[in-house]
Amino acid sequence: MNNILSFFQESSERVEHFLDKKFVNSSIYTVKLTEGMRYSLFAGGKRLRPALVYASYGIFSDDYDYVTPFAAAIEVIHTYSLIHDDLPAMDNDDMRRGKPSNHIAFGEAEAILAGDALLTKAFEIMSDYTVSPNIPDNIRVKAVYKLALAAGDLGMVGGQYADIAAEGRKATSELVEFIHKNKTAALIECAVYLGGIAGGADDKQMEQLISFGRYAGLAFQVIDDILDITSSSETLGKNIQKDINSHKATYPAVYSLEGAKNKAEQYIDKACKSLESFGDKADTLLSIAEFIMERKS
Repeated sequence: MNNILSFFQESSERVEHFLDKKFVNSSIYTVKLTEGMRYSLFAGGKRLRPALVYASYGIFSDDYDYVTPFAAAIEVIHTYSLIHDDLPAMDNDDMRRGKPSNHIAFGEAEAILAGDALLTKAFEIMSDYTVSPNIPDNIRVKAVYKLALAAGDLGMVGGQYADIAAEGRKATSELVEFIHKNKTAALIECAVYLGGIAGGADDKQMEQLISFGRYAGLAFQVIDDILDITSSSETLGKNIQKDINSHKATYPAVYSLEGAKNKAEQYIDKACKSLESFGDKADTLLSIAEFIMERKS
């Protein structure tokens, strides 16, 4: 576990160094906007999605600077989603990563705009030829397209909508899987895809990587559902039992707490089996899968 924590740390430092140079205020009229964007972007966290980009890319190459724009962009997308998730009209959460949520610290309208700016900034980073001139055009276009699919109505936003629409309704296994597959797993799957496409994965290898990302992403959200019940606000850095209080469609609501744990184990098992043909080249991804299953926050 120590090795994967070191990998997370290295990934975080690489991405944060890149992002620190990208998020610099350009006008006296937008100082607070930039401050709000940076507030959430540099609030901490394991940087799981960038780590997945690096880990999947690492199967093919160790020139991590090459793929850093992709790793940074997906973290920017993730940060925007957290800002908007916490808004009063969404999950109405006043704490994130142990700090006041963005709308509490800066105001609701300001938080919405910070999220909007982060969303568009991600695609600016991905498409900026001056940042990563060595990435071939066809790879860049495929990467941008995949990220757009994963983040939009056919992915994360679609899952968020279904999550909100399901509040107060009887949860079914089909509904919960749709929400989790889109709200959370789509972006995690995309992270693995980005590393693979940048590394030159062939079609068969890409199928295996995508399968890993999908099942690892589902497991991640199942564990999130479980921690919302079993953990503490101090450990998670956010309010707990929000899902129960909001009558959310979750795996524990459908399968019970023990049943949800079993589902997470099944998903992780499927994720790991997807990587068998890569041998020890996939060790870092496998360690991330183990971390997802055992995480406490």
